[in-house]
Amino acid sequence: DQVKPESDATLKEIAQVMKDNPQLSIKIVGHTDADGDNALNLDLSKRRGASVKKELVEKFGVETARLESDGKGETEPIAANDTPMNKAKNRRVEFIRK
Repeated sequence: DQVKPESDATLKEIAQVMKDNPQLSIKIVGHTDADGDNALNLDLSKRRGASVKKELVEKFGVETARLESDGKGETEPIAANDTPMNKAKNRRVEFIRK
């Protein structure tokens, strides 16, 4: 649930889009791979989304009220959980326009 430094450029772009479009609100949804307990994965995914929200607010100045965070755990994979590379694809955060 820690935001990686290499995510800064993407988060900066998202923050700029939000500043340029004051009516825009987004939902940040965290996801995990299928390793481990379902309940723990759901909790991790929620923390992952919350961490990105916190970063956007604290580091990039996005208004808290314009952001919502949630987590889906392992319920919406974008790849099979059969290889390390595919599992890495499933460990992600998505931004959804509200």
